[in-house]
Amino acid sequence: MKNLVLLIGNDINNISAGRSWKDLLQDILTYCHTSGCIEMDDKKPFPLLYEEIFLTAIRQHNMKEKDLKTFIAGKTAEISPNQLHAAIRALQPEHILTTNYEFTLEGTTPTDNTSLIRETTFSIFRKYTMDHIHYWHIHGDCLNPMSINLGFEHYGGQLQLMRNYVVSGTIYTNKAVPKASLIRRIRHNEVYFHSWIDLFFTKDIHIFGMSLDFVESDLWWLLTYRARQKFHHKTISVPNNIYYYIPEAYTERSKFKLDLLKANGVTVVSMPAPTKLAYYLGIIEKIGQNKSVRDTAIAL
Repeated sequence: MKNLVLLIGNDINNISAGRSWKDLLQDILTYCHTSGCIEMDDKKPFPLLYEEIFLTAIRQHNMKEKDLKTFIAGKTAEISPNQLHAAIRALQPEHILTTNYEFTLEGTTPTDNTSLIRETTFSIFRKYTMDHIHYWHIHGDCLNPMSINLGFEHYGGQLQLMRNYVVSGTIYTNKAVPKASLIRRIRHNEVYFHSWIDLFFTKDIHIFGMSLDFVESDLWWLLTYRARQKFHHKTISVPNNIYYYIPEAYTERSKFKLDLLKANGVTVVSMPAPTKLAYYLGIIEKIGQNKSVRDTAIAL
């Protein structure tokens, strides 16, 4: 579907048989030989918990981060696809953004990186194009273990490059990368969708399968900066809409987060969720129906 953009998180993988995210955490602790000295607690933000595990492993066992991230990449690559991945592809969106590292959304491991530049660590341009769908792995991918965004330091570096791209401009040596900031290029109608960040200011985006916890500092910054441009500074036109899908049963317990999303101009869509599978199939059906109606209206 032309112009359809999805941002999808890890929860769609949880209907697949296999190990959960908590299981992966335990695997990481075991691999780092830190099970007996790291206390797991939901109060610890995961990016800082990752730093605690890794820094403890460095001091005790001289652990190399490349080895740890290669181990994590191998574990995530074992995630099995399920019917949701196929149903999402059947929508034929133009763009799929994902925080997932594996390639279950693509349905197969891509053989060709179609990014503007090849990034080894951060993910401003990380893209694979398959069957006319652009897949943007915004937190890295398992083919490039050092790109996997887990720790607090990595989040900080990603956010630094994101802010440069949007606000102040880039300093990449590759001449194909635009040097002017995204904000300036939007003013001059020079947006070419080199980066997934471009979509946040120009295309409607449907977000599901991710909790959008506050540890996702890069995405919260992007939502906040976009909202400031749209409602406060008004120096550029921000015509697009962003939709965040959540199960009806979670709306009350997620009130504070949803209030913040609404303040940032995000439309919250509450959906019935008799089961996890039914919930996501309902979202996919709703998006497909709404897009078909809009396409028909445009054609008329």
